[in-house]
Amino acid sequence: MRISEMNWQQLERYLQTDDRVIVPLGSTEQHAMLSLSVDSILAEKVALDAAELSGVPVFPVLPFGMTPAFSDYPGTISLSMQTYIGVINDILNNLKRQGFRRILFVNGHGGNSPAQNMINEWMVNNPGITIQFHNWWNAPATWAKVTDIDPIASHASWMENFPWTRLTGVEMPDTRKPMISLSELRKKDPAGVRAYLGDGNYGGYYQRADDEMLAIWRTAVDELREIIDTL
Repeated sequence: MRISEMNWQQLERYLQTDDRVIVPLGSTEQHAMLSLSVDSILAEKVALDAAELSGVPVFPVLPFGMTPAFSDYPGTISLSMQTYIGVINDILNNLKRQGFRRILFVNGHGGNSPAQNMINEWMVNNPGITIQFHNWWNAPATWAKVTDIDPIASHASWMENFPWTRLTGVEMPDTRKPMISLSELRKKDPAGVRAYLGDGNYGGYYQRADDEMLAIWRTAVDELREIIDTL
């Protein structure tokens, strides 16, 4: 249930019987040949698909995250750690005030993961509220499905190439890019990162068959649905 398709009175009635809510977290950053909004598209869609049966409301995705390494790629927007933590803190304070007590962040961007530490601290100071932070793409069952199909899977490679993250008219290379060295990447400033990565794919094929991708998606939705049901 999309928050954007509800009014405040409907949400108030929902809160009389349920206190669960989902907030997708995304990013706007380079993804090689794919949309700059890959992380946001996937986080919001997996949340909506998984929540459909339960009726738990899903907020619009937060489209910006922490991605400083990609700052030299046009279209990438990176929030500072201080800003991002402040935004998450404000979201939690508002949800608490309105009566939500079981909150699920569905995260689509690895760079946002440091927010988990702030969330843990927030819960210490706000007893009675449960918060889960779910990285949908590397949750156990989903990641197992990915690696079962192809163990070379990475940022901006085939594993993020779903029908809903592709761009019309953009052709995918049919090569398998060698994996980059993450330790080498982390030494570099944004200009060095762009020079090292080139198109932005960390390594692997750029696209795989749709039946494989849809199998991954079904696994991700089912895995998240179980989490929602047990919040």
